[in-house]
Amino acid sequence: MKVITLLNEKGGVGKTTLATHVAAGLALHGYKVILIDADPQGNATSALGLAKAPALHDLIVRNARWQDTIRVIHPDVYSPPDSSPTGQLFAVPSDVETRNIANTISDGLQFKKRILQLEGVVDFVIIDTSPTPSLLHSSILMASNFLMLPTECEMYSFEGLAESILHNQQAQETAKALGIPAVQVLGIIPTMFRPKTVTHTTALEALKERYGEMVWKPITNRIIWAEAALNKQLIYGFAPESKAAQEAHLLIKRIVDRVYEQST
Repeated sequence: MKVITLLNEKGGVGKTTLATHVAAGLALHGYKVILIDADPQGNATSALGLAKAPALHDLIVRNARWQDTIRVIHPDVYSPPDSSPTGQLFAVPSDVETRNIANTISDGLQFKKRILQLEGVVDFVIIDTSPTPSLLHSSILMASNFLMLPTECEMYSFEGLAESILHNQQAQETAKALGIPAVQVLGIIPTMFRPKTVTHTTALEALKERYGEMVWKPITNRIIWAEAALNKQLIYGFAPESKAAQEAHLLIKRIVDRVYEQST
């Protein structure tokens, strides 16, 4: 089982869109996946067609059973028409009560302890986080194997990216003292990229200069993403033959390759 957390302490960078498409894409590629919505806004919950609920809060704070907090996502929500994915997608919904988790639990490893109960049950756990830094982030990072850092090619997003990397490093110091393996940065993912603009191409070069091979191929800003969201669908089902869907599938392949490459 691999736990991948998406983090950027700046809103509006496409983090939730990326989280839902990574989770659904992995399911389409044959894996059993749980998406945990750890953002009190519950946008990932809504994106998968679920009602917002305090499921994550109940799981961590009230020690609720996994079977009482997990929701099964029907393939019609995320897969192309007339297809039968070989994997499975589940989700743990969120709502405003999620923001109370960090102030309620006394054990910073509670999140990790609950995640470990999924070992052998699922292949991937994908965690969507809030743009607001909190102690919950630290708890999530200690439960994670890998970190994905989405960022828009804009200065404010880069500031959020740098702060997220710094906070991860601080969390790793705590993890090291507890004997917990370090989180590996899977990649920095430029989102909503406009390749024909000087602003974005220049910013992308600056990003590569600073972070090198950590920067992955950008996800192009295409109108089809907004149209899919407007229709409350994921890109795989809304426009399965589109360039956007092709880019998403290539991203999934790279994630799988990197995860299992770094795990061997």
